[in-house]
Amino acid sequence: MNKMQSFRIPEFVADLGKKRIEGFPVEGFVYGEGPRQPKLMLIGEAPGETEALGGIPFTGRAGKELMKSLASIGLTREDVYITSAVRSRPYRFGQRKERDGTLTERKYNRPPSKLEILAHAPVLDFEIANVQPELIVTLGNVSLQRLIGTQARVTELHGKPLNQPVRFLRELEDVEYGWTEESYTIIPTFHPASIFYRPSHRPSLESDWLEIGRILRERNEQKSSSEPKQIISESRIVDGK
Repeated sequence: MNKMQSFRIPEFVADLGKKRIEGFPVEGFVYGEGPRQPKLMLIGEAPGETEALGGIPFTGRAGKELMKSLASIGLTREDVYITSAVRSRPYRFGQRKERDGTLTERKYNRPPSKLEILAHAPVLDFEIANVQPELIVTLGNVSLQRLIGTQARVTELHGKPLNQPVRFLRELEDVEYGWTEESYTIIPTFHPASIFYRPSHRPSLESDWLEIGRILRERNEQKSSSEPKQIISESRIVDGK
């Protein structure tokens, strides 16, 4: 099998994303990572502290869970393209009590706001249009709603393949999303971090990934059966003797 060509957004797209999110309480900028035309494009919500420091998506605790899910269907990080709705870490300040009783202020992760998601919409739009994934897997409500609207709920749609257009910004100054002409196959599932605060999601998460694996195998089988078979025929030269 040929090694898949890696994809990275051009610097002008990254610079646009950085410019549009200036002034928001966020830090860092994490590029998407993976091959062009992958089996899966995984879309999370935003980087956490570990990702913002290291610049690689899903390398913290949630990332370890995500790698387990990929391994359960025979895939690795190298087989998929990993990105998020927002590329910078949204944070809030909070106080932590130290062992000696003193209070220290530190940054905590938080979900991205609608305006932050809008600010980085052109980055994700560019990736979806150019990576050309076979399937899109949304991880949690933020990425699911970014693609198909705020009425969508992962608790209702998880594990169900959806074939439809996705939301994108027609113009950079737009504040409302339009819909792509092209349809994509989207499979929603829970964010891998959800099992840390809601362990009851684990059976559903594992079941969703088995379904993703089944759909991939089915599509591969259909692709194999539709490929033209090479027919080798014996040609004989009759020389008249």
